[in-house]
Amino acid sequence: MAIKFHYNKSTVQQFQKQLTIREKALPILKNKETALRQEEKKAKSQLQVLRVERSSLEDRLIAFQPFWCEFPDIVTLEDPGVYQKKIVGVNLPEIGKVSFKIADISWWNYPAWLPAGIDLMQRVITLDLQIKFKTLQIDLLDAARKRTTQKVNLYEKVQIPAYEDAILKIKRFLEDKENISKAALKIVKSRTKRREAV
Repeated sequence: MAIKFHYNKSTVQQFQKQLTIREKALPILKNKETALRQEEKKAKSQLQVLRVERSSLEDRLIAFQPFWCEFPDIVTLEDPGVYQKKIVGVNLPEIGKVSFKIADISWWNYPAWLPAGIDLMQRVITLDLQIKFKTLQIDLLDAARKRTTQKVNLYEKVQIPAYEDAILKIKRFLEDKENISKAALKIVKSRTKRREAV
């Protein structure tokens, strides 16, 4: 990163402020990156557990498939109970208690397997929602982690070295300028002494 600057003391002070800000922010960003990575890993393992549980219900669900054609509207999703949860500075959608509405039916006229089927359908729908939300959380955590990693790399590999280099160049220039002015002053003094001596 090429920083444009003027060779003066106020620029050195401004750059030192910017450098200090970035040096203080860097460990915080690194900690955030680590925390996001851990949260993403935890969410992926939870997603794997949910998928295993969902696939274990698949065989039972296939067995009930013909019956759901007879009773398509018996179970409907009423409220998924969605809310926002903040983890490591990232707003994540979370699913709470899922509530269902069961059609008002006469239980005497329906087959005995229906309550078990309704329970299974509710579990499957809940698991599908949890998988969907967990996948979304992983995507959001991954995006936040990538942004944080980019910022860490920007600070660590580009901006901090650029500011350090610019400060060093300005200080060297100012020192050289000061040395040249001192040398010029000495030359002037020595010439005036020679003129006075003659």
